[in-house]
Amino acid sequence: MSLSPLLCFAFLISLFSSINSLAGQQLFDAELRDLLKNTITDNQSFADRYDAEVWLVDMSTRLEKFVKSPKQRLEWLELIHREANRAGVEPELVLAVIEIESHFNRFAISRVGAQGLMQVMPFWKKEIGRSEDNLTQVQTNLRYGCTILKHYIDKEKGNLTRALARYNGSLGKTWYPEKVMNAWEKNWFVNY
Repeated sequence: MSLSPLLCFAFLISLFSSINSLAGQQLFDAELRDLLKNTITDNQSFADRYDAEVWLVDMSTRLEKFVKSPKQRLEWLELIHREANRAGVEPELVLAVIEIESHFNRFAISRVGAQGLMQVMPFWKKEIGRSEDNLTQVQTNLRYGCTILKHYIDKEKGNLTRALARYNGSLGKTWYPEKVMNAWEKNWFVNY
């Protein structure tokens, strides 16, 4: 299914209208407009400008319930898309993992010490000789998390249930993969 340029433009207008109504204004937020324009135009992880526009607007709307700032949503979505594609993982799967792991809290720390959006264990920094890396920095966390997730998907020959269980450290159990797959289907799955 492909969206027409008119429908895509309507999405953009709707996005800007909701942003402006939150601020009690009827004028577009120029900073956000420019950010969206630059993100769509300059993004190399999308096939073309149209794909970028459709995906970013769609995912921004979905992400709104977790991340209130439109600017932050677009920045994170661009990074998620780029890092997921760099690693060879579906960006929507990464969004589902982030939802379950940290609920989009970049400063989240688990009871066992995992950090950031994708809840990366700090021992990885020492393992790869990068102890100075900050796992609450979004791009760093995504680079680690997407790379680790892809490694487990490859190790399990595409079996997402086993790969996600490995990612969570619960291999042999299905509760975590089921949570991620449910979030993926409910909130992030795309059919365009």
